[in-house]
Amino acid sequence: MRKFNIRKVLDGLTAVSSAASASSSAQQQQAGNRETEIQETLQSEHFQLCKTVRHGFPYQPSALAFDPVQKILAIGTQTGALRLFGRPGVECYCQHDSGAAVIQLQFLINEGALVSALADDTLHLWNLRQKRPAILHSLKFNRERITFCHLPFQSKWLYVGTERGNIHIVNVESFTLSGYVIMWNKAIELSSKSHPGPIVHISDNPMDEGKLLIGFESGTVVLWDLKSKKADYRYTHDEAIHSVAWHHEGKQFICSHSDGTLTIWNVKSPTKPFQTITPHGKQLKDGKKPEPCKPILKVEYKTTRAGEPFIILSGGLSYDTVGRRPCLTVMHGKSTAVLEMDYSIVDFLTLCETPYPNDFQEPYAVVVLLEKDLVLIDLAQNGYPIFENPYPLTIHESPVTCCEYFADCPVDLIPALYSVGARQKRQGYSKKEWPISGGNWGLITQSYPEIIITGHADGSIKFWDASAITLQVLYKLKTAKVFEKSRNKDDRPNTDIVDEDPYAIQIISWCPESRMLCIAGVSAHVIIYRFSKQEVTTEVIPMLEVRLLYEINDIESPDGEQVPPLPTPGTGSNPQSIVPQSHPSTSSSSSDGLRDNVPCLKVKNSPLKQSPGYQIELVIQLVWVSGEPPQQITSLAVNSAYGLVVFGNCNGIAMVDYLQKTVLLNLGTIELYGSNDPYRREPRSPRKSRQPSGGLCDINEGTTVPEDRCKSPTSDVKDNSFSRSRSSSVTSIDKESREAISALHFCETFTRKNDTSPSPCLWVGTTLGTVLVIVLNLPPGGEQRLLQPVIVSPSGTILRLKGAILRMAFLDTTGSLVPPAHEPWREHNVPEDKDEKDKSKKRRPVSVSPSSSQEISENQYAVICSEKQAKVISLPSQNCLYKQNITETSFVLRGDIVSLSNSICLACFCANGHIMTFSLPSLRPLLDVYYLPLTNMRIARTFCFTNNGQALYLVSPTEIQRLTYSQETCENLQEMLGELFTPVETPEAPNRGFFKGLFGGGAQSLDREELFGESASGKASRSLAQHIPGPGGIEGVKGAASGVVGELARARLALDERGQKLGELEEKTAAMLYSADSFSKHAHEMMLKYKDKKWYQF
Repeated sequence: MRKFNIRKVLDGLTAVSSAASASSSAQQQQAGNRETEIQETLQSEHFQLCKTVRHGFPYQPSALAFDPVQKILAIGTQTGALRLFGRPGVECYCQHDSGAAVIQLQFLINEGALVSALADDTLHLWNLRQKRPAILHSLKFNRERITFCHLPFQSKWLYVGTERGNIHIVNVESFTLSGYVIMWNKAIELSSKSHPGPIVHISDNPMDEGKLLIGFESGTVVLWDLKSKKADYRYTHDEAIHSVAWHHEGKQFICSHSDGTLTIWNVKSPTKPFQTITPHGKQLKDGKKPEPCKPILKVEYKTTRAGEPFIILSGGLSYDTVGRRPCLTVMHGKSTAVLEMDYSIVDFLTLCETPYPNDFQEPYAVVVLLEKDLVLIDLAQNGYPIFENPYPLTIHESPVTCCEYFADCPVDLIPALYSVGARQKRQGYSKKEWPISGGNWGLITQSYPEIIITGHADGSIKFWDASAITLQVLYKLKTAKVFEKSRNKDDRPNTDIVDEDPYAIQIISWCPESRMLCIAGVSAHVIIYRFSKQEVTTEVIPMLEVRLLYEINDIESPDGEQVPPLPTPGTGSNPQSIVPQSHPSTSSSSSDGLRDNVPCLKVKNSPLKQSPGYQIELVIQLVWVSGEPPQQITSLAVNSAYGLVVFGNCNGIAMVDYLQKTVLLNLGTIELYGSNDPYRREPRSPRKSRQPSGGLCDINEGTTVPEDRCKSPTSDVKDNSFSRSRSSSVTSIDKESREAISALHFCETFTRKNDTSPSPCLWVGTTLGTVLVIVLNLPPGGEQRLLQPVIVSPSGTILRLKGAILRMAFLDTTGSLVPPAHEPWREHNVPEDKDEKDKSKKRRPVSVSPSSSQEISENQYAVICSEKQAKVISLPSQNCLYKQNITETSFVLRGDIVSLSNSICLACFCANGHIMTFSLPSLRPLLDVYYLPLTNMRIARTFCFTNNGQALYLVSPTEIQRLTYSQETCENLQEMLGELFTPVETPEAPNRGFFKGLFGGGAQSLDREELFGESASGKASRSLAQHIPGPGGIEGVKGAASGVVGELARARLALDERGQKLGELEEKTAAMLYSADSFSKHAHEMMLKYKDKKWYQF
């Protein structure tokens, strides 16, 4: 057997194509030369990496805006993200490059544009007329800090208030500053000695655009006449102001203050407020002022034609309401409703029928942005019910602890999960349609079903329909309800191995075909579930307790002695060597008083009503052993065809027959090796130098000493930094350095070298890079399956890789993936007739049928991926055909064998941020892209690849980021994304009425261009702000438009383009002048330098 050197794929390698073409990097070993017959169709051009969509609640929200005509909602976050929501299914995520917090958002109503103000004092104009919004212009303020912005409806002039108390005016079309400035010292009274504080509010009088209301933090409000450039009225109050709102008639406004009061002012009576209200203050007798309350952070004043106005406010609760939840208060006439929220209120907006501020507002809903939720309140219905939220914003309802992603599932799965999930819906929502209804859906070019499963800290599991880049919750399973809840802290048993979240889900193993679900929880518990559409009541919950021990009884052999050679199958597979663990024991403490044989959680002993959906088949718990708590489970697998579940941790491995409810296997990891252990170990003592045994397997590389007994996210990670111990120095075999079970795979394959046919077996991978094979001898189906025992025996086969084993899979002779055997789903709560029973009990044969022309010895391939390398091993010969060293300096966090374009590949995500794919079986590198550095454990815990080029991870505690590594999906993505902007006619302005028109009443318009344009106000100081052209360009504005709106948009676009071209021409001319100037300067310098030199000195 010849051995080739393997070309290493360096971590920094990004030129994928050159690497792939330059070398067939994983060399073949010419065993019969038949492996070359497998035609690999995947090439580098099939791969491309791009983000697709982001789902979930915007993490750390900070700003909110709504376009009442387009019906689009925008949310900004503290990390500079922007999320836009239209009708359910229309969502969009954008990011400001700086990552600075978004402090305010303002729509250009019905224009398909949005202005964002950031904490780094930049303003950005976003174009929403393209599927992926982009920034058209940015403006960076250099000398002043932005605190508040206001853009009047149908105006192109944006008022920008600053921390210094000044107001600047920005032309939104050109994103340049006007020379018109309102200085704080002009706005306040000259007699006032102190600075009025930052600007907290700007708005124009609804009935007179020429009058600007300016609120300063200290409590001063000024009504500024824009034309005469002076203050008409000044309103002073001794309490700090948080927000201001107008009555639509422009004769009154309301202020909210830091002492929990609201003051209502008549515009023409600046001396004192017309009315002062303390909504939550206790009214004291003797006419005294009510006690001060918490600040009212925001107030809105909305009028209705038919009745009293609405005053809506957040905050303002009295100080003695300790522990009370944050509230939104709705005052309507004489009634005051206090609506409690689950999280603190970031911002709220009242949704009104009209975009015109000078018309009756007719509010119909309030959108409340909370720290971790978005709530919409129906103002038109009694009791103010909330709308049912159609967006997938509840991913983080309990923190996500793990995720799995399944693309191309059986087609009947989503309807089945939806039908059982529909019964879980809450009642009492508003009867009305969800009011945020803008935008249009994209085209659905992907037709296969996709399911995401999330496991949570509270023990819940959520199934999501993720087909066609959308996300919708289907069904929620609460795994904790099988356990007794402790009433209070003192009540809690001392058996917990975790301080909090004892039910948290760690691993999910799911068989989509049979619908069997198995979960491993943080308290060393495993629960197996079957899917049923029938409700059942389980009288006694079936349970097993397993005592999984870490003990080494044999002392290491003397130095000179060799480890015994590989046993013959006859001796190594004696089933009597594996003793099943006894059933739940009753003793709770050992003879020396230590906690013993006690599980961490107590299973309920009362009957359990189980709704349609996932129902408990069996609960398995690891127990305490002589004062030692059970170790957390590191790997898990379930197989419906065999009726078996297997799990492992750093102590060993246990296998359970869930049909007979018996423990079949319970071994320490070391006992798995039998006499073939390549490591000589002592009980709980320092590791001495280990000699690898000869002849363990035919893989020469397998016998290298695995010095890197390293911790990884697949095993027992305690630290967050992923630091690896590379030293081979003496360390004690403590919990962290024990050999843990890191991968498990049921399959039907060749278990030993001289096998002539495949048989059911379990492949076990460990954190030391060992792969062991356990043979399963299953009784026949039907009645016999429940009566005869399953016999489990070691095969003696041992394979070796570098680094912890992550994933195993099997290919047939043609290179197609061999799926694990499974039983098709059937309703097991309904008795079936005999024929059906016999049929259903027969396992589905796995597609391995070697034809007579082929030698039987080479008809399967095992694909094994570890943290460091991947190998393809021919079975039954166990020759290593291909090997690829994936990374030298980093390690693989997740490896999945997935199908793509009617072929299969190995996809890996490395801790250094690289995403790589390799062809199978030859392990040629196809893609290597630096995508994202591993910044925290959450990414490591949740990253997963699935079929058809899809992948996902939790990008923040509340959001899932989906991405694709398929070039075809990247190409189709533009079509699949929804449209945010749709051409809509702007509603007609309110009628002024005959008398108002006759006597000059009604809304007064203002020619802002005349006031703020360059001809009137001059140029703004250049050092104040700098204009930055955005990458978005103008092309995105060419959104499809129709009718008058479209024509207007096109005319405006043409002007904009002409203006832009002229601007570009001006810029080019200036650049040419500059370069000409610098050229003449350099020429002059050269002339001076060489003036006195002779020709031969040059």
